[in-house]
Amino acid sequence: MIAIPYKLHVDKKIIADWLPVLLGLLVLYVPTFYGLANGIWTKEEQAHGPIILFLSLWLIYRKWPEMMKRSGGKSTSVLGWIIFFMTLLLYIIGRSQQILIFELGSFVTALAAILLIKRGSSAFKSMWFPIFFLLFMIPLPGTLISLLTMPMKMAVSYTAENILFWANYPIARNGVILQIGQYQLLVADACAGLQTLLTLEALGLFYLNLVHHTSIFRNVALAILIIPISFTANVIRVTVLTLITFHYGDAAGQGFLHGFAGMVLFISALILILGVDSILQYFVRIQPINAA
Repeated sequence: MIAIPYKLHVDKKIIADWLPVLLGLLVLYVPTFYGLANGIWTKEEQAHGPIILFLSLWLIYRKWPEMMKRSGGKSTSVLGWIIFFMTLLLYIIGRSQQILIFELGSFVTALAAILLIKRGSSAFKSMWFPIFFLLFMIPLPGTLISLLTMPMKMAVSYTAENILFWANYPIARNGVILQIGQYQLLVADACAGLQTLLTLEALGLFYLNLVHHTSIFRNVALAILIIPISFTANVIRVTVLTLITFHYGDAAGQGFLHGFAGMVLFISALILILGVDSILQYFVRIQPINAA
């Protein structure tokens, strides 16, 4: 008689327990993500979608051992079944009527329901952030985006114009159209819109989850300050694009260097987040000294 190692036995049990769930999710949502990969995710405004999905799945993988340990032997939650049936309804309506916010939203609620049904509330508490993070992947209604994006584009355009005017560049502005030299640039939604703000907010929250600060003040302050950081990063992007167009022509501004300006956006946002976090760390350190 050959003894099977305990760990191998446990691993086989876990695989047998979770494999049907994984297969069910793949059957339901592979067509959804395939459509996204060939649809809105190819557009610049929604290019953050696959990044959010990948990061969320990575966080789930990273937190999986902790979740299994914390939820071991705990009772499951009846709430999970309620959420599960709501998820099925959302999916059916979203898939049949092509309402993407329902279809993608059902993926988020499906993960929450499965954790509650299989492992209980302790499992959901361990995995709440990766599930919450997936919400940034869901595209918002076009009317809401249009309503909130225009004031943001106006503010970004105004700031970029004044910076370049201060630097003695021949620039003027009409609404969200910048005129520099012989070139006109329209500040598009992808450059300074609501989706860009949400993407950078997601980047900041992901950073907070990774560093896992113990100071509540530091976490809350950085989460709030990500909004002006995002605005500043958008101004940097528009300014860089304007300078590229002025010095190298319209073809350069709309070609490869336009994509490079997108990289500048995220790099500058990350640098600003790290810089602000370092400043907050200094204030957190001196608080006990002041209190004493």
